[in-house]
Amino acid sequence: MAKRPSKHLRAPRPLLAGGSQRRVRKGGVDYIVRDVPAARSEKEYRCPGCSQRVAPGTAHVVVWPAAPPLGNDSGLEVRRHWHSHCWSVAS
Repeated sequence: MAKRPSKHLRAPRPLLAGGSQRRVRKGGVDYIVRDVPAARSEKEYRCPGCSQRVAPGTAHVVVWPAAPPLGNDSGLEVRRHWHSHCWSVAS
């Protein structure tokens, strides 16, 4: 049986593939916002809005710019996990 190549050597999955997501414009920048239900939240993250932890099992959103920032091939490198409330009040 052949060994699968490392996931780090494979091309990244498209960010817009599936899931509950929408485009949002904030501060003159277009973002893609994907909802992460509590049942699918398995890791801990640090919310950039409040600097507090997004605990595993907490519904939240993943946000990245619709257009990759200069020097990045995709928004994958700059996506961030936010508490839903923190994202909704961010300017």
